Amino acid sequence: MSLFKKKKICVTHNGSFHTDDIFATATLSILNNGNVKIIRARDPKIIATGDYVYDVGGENIPEKNLFDHHQKGGGGKRENGIPYSSFGLVWKQFGEKICGSKEVAERIDIKIVQPIDAYDNGVDISKPIYLDVFPYSTEAIFLSEAPTWKENNKDMDVIFKKQVEKAIVLLKREIKIANDDLEGEKIILDAYTNSKDKRIVSVEEDFPRYLMQGVLSRLPEPMYFIYPSFRSSIIVGWKTEAVKKSPDTMESRKLFPEAWRGIMESSKKLKEVTGEPDAQFCHQSGFFLTANSKRGAIVLAQKALLA
Repeated sequence: MSLFKKKKICVTHNGSFHTDDIFATATLSILNNGNVKIIRARDPKIIATGDYVYDVGGENIPEKNLFDHHQKGGGGKRENGIPYSSFGLVWKQFGEKICGSKEVAERIDIKIVQPIDAYDNGVDISKPIYLDVFPYSTEAIFLSEAPTWKENNKDMDVIFKKQVEKAIVLLKREIKIANDDLEGEKIILDAYTNSKDKRIVSVEEDFPRYLMQGVLSRLPEPMYFIYPSFRSSIIVGWKTEAVKKSPDTMESRKLFPEAWRGIMESSKKLKEVTGEPDAQFCHQSGFFLTANSKRGAIVLAQKALLA
């Protein structure tokens, strides 16, 4: 028996590419530990040789590893109405296996897969707030190396494979982030449950803001959360942040007092204004402050509640 497994053949269309076929290819590469051969073609005879055929071929038969969405009726839609592209169809079939968790796979679907599927199917999922200003999207990043109208496109397959390698790195990283976030959310929820005053929640880990806000802004009581600031594995201070009114806004439930705001660390004024000797800095927007100690951070949060 050969020590080497035969490479799985991944067939998608040639010519121009989009993020759905880039990320579908990346998903299949991860699924097979990189042991894949990528063929870009539209010839039915070549398509018939594929172990996986996606974004080409006109069939969506998951049990046969056929994942197209261009045929009449497309590849179906999610419950929220967002249609599947080739990426979504491949992820639906193999995402959980790659992630090792249904919950992680669903998070990746919401964060990365659905926006790409929506774009590929011409579905708007956001509206601009400012005229002619739009987010720099996944599509813009991964299509940035596609030839312009003034460039020769003879290296299209080489460019495609290069973008697939980038997508592999991104997907693996996002899977790692999603797994770590799930673990962190449980710790934050435990801290909330064990808090005597649920308006102030403190943790011992330097969690990213989005994670703390994502958990606590869904709960009714929290007003502030406190967490350490690490430098080279050493706690150098404590941060206190106002909880947002909800996960979909930047507006805080209760800002720190106006008199505290914009006072820099080099000044002793914040210590005087707050009456707390460990006070360091308060952001001029009033949503964030720092202190030398956890005790000081808690005291400042308690004073802010009464202000």
